[in-house]
Amino acid sequence: MAALYEAYTLCGLVPAQNSAHSGIQGIEPDGDADRVIVTDCARSVTVYKVSDQKPLGSWAVKQGQHVSCPAVCNTQTNEYVVVTDEKVIRVWKDEELSLDKAFKATVSAEIYRVHSTPEQEPVVLFRRGAVRHLDSLLAAPQQHVEEVLSQEEVIRWSTAVRANQQLILIFSTEQKGEHFLYVQRFSPNTLSKHRLEMEPGESSPLSYTATYRDGNIHLLYLLRSGGVYESILVAQPVVSAPAEEIHPLPRSLLLQLPAGDDELSCASLLPLDQAHLAVLGVPHPSARTGKDFLCLWNTHFQTLQAARELPGKIYGQMWCYFSKLFVCHGKTLSVIPFECERSSLANAMGKLRQTSANESKGPAIVPSWTDLLHGSTTQTQAKTRSLSTRRTKTSSKSQQCPTVEQLTESIKTSAVQEVERQVQEFLSGTEQEALQLSAGRLACELVARGQEEPDFYPHTALLQLVDTHYLCHSVCPDLLMLALEKNDFRLCQLCLQLFPDIPEAVTCACLKTILSIPDTELEHMDLEADSLLFMKALTQNLDSNTDQPNGFCPPPADEESCDVPSETPALGSKPCRDPLILDMSCPVGINKGALLNEVLQTAYSDSLLLPHLKDLSVSQIILLLQYLRFLYLKYSQDAHSRIRTLRMPAINQILDWVCLLLDAHFTVLVLAPEAKSLLSGLHKFVRSQ
Repeated sequence: MAALYEAYTLCGLVPAQNSAHSGIQGIEPDGDADRVIVTDCARSVTVYKVSDQKPLGSWAVKQGQHVSCPAVCNTQTNEYVVVTDEKVIRVWKDEELSLDKAFKATVSAEIYRVHSTPEQEPVVLFRRGAVRHLDSLLAAPQQHVEEVLSQEEVIRWSTAVRANQQLILIFSTEQKGEHFLYVQRFSPNTLSKHRLEMEPGESSPLSYTATYRDGNIHLLYLLRSGGVYESILVAQPVVSAPAEEIHPLPRSLLLQLPAGDDELSCASLLPLDQAHLAVLGVPHPSARTGKDFLCLWNTHFQTLQAARELPGKIYGQMWCYFSKLFVCHGKTLSVIPFECERSSLANAMGKLRQTSANESKGPAIVPSWTDLLHGSTTQTQAKTRSLSTRRTKTSSKSQQCPTVEQLTESIKTSAVQEVERQVQEFLSGTEQEALQLSAGRLACELVARGQEEPDFYPHTALLQLVDTHYLCHSVCPDLLMLALEKNDFRLCQLCLQLFPDIPEAVTCACLKTILSIPDTELEHMDLEADSLLFMKALTQNLDSNTDQPNGFCPPPADEESCDVPSETPALGSKPCRDPLILDMSCPVGINKGALLNEVLQTAYSDSLLLPHLKDLSVSQIILLLQYLRFLYLKYSQDAHSRIRTLRMPAINQILDWVCLLLDAHFTVLVLAPEAKSLLSGLHKFVRSQ
């Protein structure tokens, strides 16, 4: 799970008129975690305190001179380093008032970039591929600098990576349409060259990035087609190869981003952690036009986690420091805080989410006795007949069903009944591979028209598309909110069951709507039969059997013992007087309870869900806590274990929600008189676990 928080402006930009460049050369971290160094494309270097949004110092070169590459901070000496006019290295400290008084050294070859990482000496990369440590270069500025690159080879990108307390310099080059990657290691001092795997006709990558993880260097690069590719290098190879040897560098497709109608022209990507990528300048999956989006993608589950539309022109420039993204757009350099939760299957599918039988079990393979006794002749004949029949059916269906382009155009103008008929024909006559690609597009078109025209709401078509299992919240983010707006709780229920990537804000919106709608309005709504069966069995359990199963009889509310069931009821003992036990009726209707159960099983992150829970009213919180208490009491009696159902909340999920609600509203609940007895009982329930 990942989230983008409210953005704020660090400084303004002065891009040249009709220019594709923002006017910023680069942003580098300072020694302080709240300071960054901003270098413009002209003559100045400015240090900003990010939290205050104020400059702490600014230095500029004289008119006629220019800054060649972004300034960096040497954390070993607390000095700033910048290159001017390609060959002049300037070093200064905070107290210096002007770059004219800074230490200067002129070198013998043009410099491409200076790289610095914490607790490491900065390194200097020359335009022709040579590398020097800063100290050794300043000690002898006019030393000979060799040419590593071929005559027509040009550096396109470079970075420095820390691997086990050692610095590794990486830079990419291009020569006559071929792309190479150089890896400079310093312990021992070796340089290796790799050829990037590219398809014929592929254009140059728009953006590169490299990270160190688990002993390997992970190189990511974004192509104009929207493909994000990954290549993996061993950080410290055991056997060093000859320097002149070019090694092939295979790649794998990590993520396919939507590129829209045309190829991408100005985009960039940054890894936020092992599972999340920030992508700038790539269209939102559900946006019809425009590429002015900042998106956070989960690469493990191929889902969009968060998105933000940015005003103004996108320049494809983005940096990441201190859990903040620095993005140039329009005439603004914005700071956008973000948060990423560590990805795992448990988080993606919900806390201890119960896997249903139809989700966990694949199709059963039943052996044929005829095949076992008489060989595979009969089976081969059956397969041939089946294949021909399938071809015949597919051919007849394909002649009748519309194409996705025809259906998309029809959705824009046709009536609801006609659209639903065509969608049904399309779903029944389309192969699964094609349906996987087109389901999201059709859903987005239906939702977009439904938002524009209040009278247009194709309930059946949306239900069928979700039921294909090819949709998720990332593919069609407005679907669930539209279903809530239309009070289509059958569609909401299906989305809550099948979507693994629903944001916490949307989960809380569903919860708020379900709690606020009267039970009488939900009674006539058609929900999934299995979920209603569970609720009916749970609510009728106590009515049909007045005995306490397993001798369950918690102590009175005034006792300081935990609610642990006793083994056997004492003979002649008085009936339980605990008001929590006497009132075993369900506080909500069957349909509302079925919907609440789906919310309880939805994926969430504690830190991201908690702020949104504070939007619930006190009455809604009390009602939900009463329902959670009801579930807890039933589960304590093992009532749920006797119900045959595919999906039900787990006891841990119930207790997790109790704790979250109490964390979000404890002060308000303590002051509410009607919540006193409820809090007392819940305290015992949680303590007993």
